[in-house]
Amino acid sequence: MVDQEKIREAVRLLLEGIGEDVTREGLAETPDRIARMYEELFSGMGTDAGEPLSRVFSVDSNEMVLEKDIVFYSMCEHHLMPFYGKAHIAYIPDGRVVGLSKLARTVEVYARRLQIQERMTGQIADELMRYLAPQGAMVVLEAEHMCMTMRGVKKPGSKTVSVAARGVFKDNPLLQEHFFAMLRLQG
Repeated sequence: MVDQEKIREAVRLLLEGIGEDVTREGLAETPDRIARMYEELFSGMGTDAGEPLSRVFSVDSNEMVLEKDIVFYSMCEHHLMPFYGKAHIAYIPDGRVVGLSKLARTVEVYARRLQIQERMTGQIADELMRYLAPQGAMVVLEAEHMCMTMRGVKKPGSKTVSVAARGVFKDNPLLQEHFFAMLRLQG
């Protein structure tokens, strides 16, 4: 859990550091608002990421399962600025599947931490392998990073794409292409 008092004090110091009057009407409540917001934004810090994946169901099928366009918002650990985008998750069951909402919940747990996109991609794939024990898993995150679009090089609209392939996806280009073809399907 976040320490709201420390956050409030840090925000007060930050505001003072940029030359603001922390007592003026528009800023008086800002430290408290930021502390409450950070509690929400970083709720994944104290959450077991495997919990959503721990309830599985038996199946006879071993066909690919794909959940695409899972919207997420996260915070870059380098600049404390948001990055946001979509996650696409596929796995090939080996007798066990998980409810589709659990894939989105797993993304959410990892997104609600100070993060870098590359690590988050691997963490999601590793959790799928650990809890579902599928034949393989593949995760793609595509995101826009405010630290690149709002500051620094200022390239709005640029996207970073990261990929993690595990199990049978790792060394099978045909399976990877099947995954990407499914991502391109409309609907």
